[in-house]
Amino acid sequence: MKHSQFKRNTFGLAGGALIVALAAPLVITGALSLGVATSSVAAEHSGAGKGGSDSHGGRGGQGSGGSGGERGQGGSRMGGGHGAVDKIFRVDPAAEEDSDRPEWAGVKGGKAGGGGKPFGAGTKKGDLFGDMYILLRDPNGVPLTDANGEELVVAFYYDTTGVLVPVTDADGQLVAIPRNEEGDLLTSVTVGETTYDVVPGEVELGRLSVGRSPSKVLNHSLDEALAKLTAEGAVIAIDSTGRLTVDGTTIDSPLENLALYETYMTTGTIPGVTLPDGFNPAALLAAAGDKTGTISVDTLVYMNSILGINSGTTYYDFSDYQYDRTATWSAATATVLVLDEGDPADPADDVYRPTLVNLYDAVFGSTAWSDPTSEGGADDFAAAANDYLQVIEFVHDNAVR
Repeated sequence: MKHSQFKRNTFGLAGGALIVALAAPLVITGALSLGVATSSVAAEHSGAGKGGSDSHGGRGGQGSGGSGGERGQGGSRMGGGHGAVDKIFRVDPAAEEDSDRPEWAGVKGGKAGGGGKPFGAGTKKGDLFGDMYILLRDPNGVPLTDANGEELVVAFYYDTTGVLVPVTDADGQLVAIPRNEEGDLLTSVTVGETTYDVVPGEVELGRLSVGRSPSKVLNHSLDEALAKLTAEGAVIAIDSTGRLTVDGTTIDSPLENLALYETYMTTGTIPGVTLPDGFNPAALLAAAGDKTGTISVDTLVYMNSILGINSGTTYYDFSDYQYDRTATWSAATATVLVLDEGDPADPADDVYRPTLVNLYDAVFGSTAWSDPTSEGGADDFAAAANDYLQVIEFVHDNAVR
């Protein structure tokens, strides 16, 4: 086969999970500079490409088997911390009985969650969606704070091409937006001799926003998934993208995968189901997201708060979760359509042929993920989920039909 290429897609090297997960001293004056900027942070939250946190440049992936990331699969592990996350949790279950209105619709007769003052008017706490900013975080995903206990919001600015990119200092570290005495975010920051007009970057959940729906929505989806998984004689496995299968049929419903993710992360198990070798809970979160999206540490932590995996004062403990892309994907394969161009001078003989490909090579260009920290943590889990998500997109876009 000559000049092979995948159907519909142009593949670049995946930038890995989009993370700002760092440990740093909290001595803050003037411009706040903490963390390591990555190109993927800029890509995720820029106006280029597909835009927002539902876009990406390179392809990532997820496939069958692999041992990487199997540590840290127990649920209900919590660590300390609090902040704006306190305000993004579901309403009390008792309140849900009185209304079918999703939380994101706001309180009837009042201001919806997406409202509030424009950024330039001063932003302190913000409303539900306004608080979902890209933050500087420690390795477990807990937001870093300044001396006054205010969360450190990453500064972004629009470059000359209109692309939203993070502000970095001379050492390539991310810069946080300073606040005034009242705690409001300022609209400019000076780094060295350059002053930037800045805005906070916002996390877009896309399809994952369904997690804000009343509990009965995910409860119903969980019932649907468990009915398949616990059926008498059901054979449970994982497909080439890491998603659970029942008798060879993939559970591909985003709602069902999100319900299974919530259940696993809060209980450490899926009731009545013996999970197959190679199962990774990060694949459940990936299967619930937009196929063309990305999953960052901010996405992960905000979703865990929305779903109640985090509480108002504690965060899920990812400290023993380790992810190794090479170990997970180096032997993973999938059968997809690959273009056989035949005679370059005769386009009429071009044909897509079912071909077994190595996912580590096809999706990641055989490039390992480089962990910015030396320990496990939320960055590992987010990187795993993002890789699974990109493989789901790759296999979907090039599937044999």
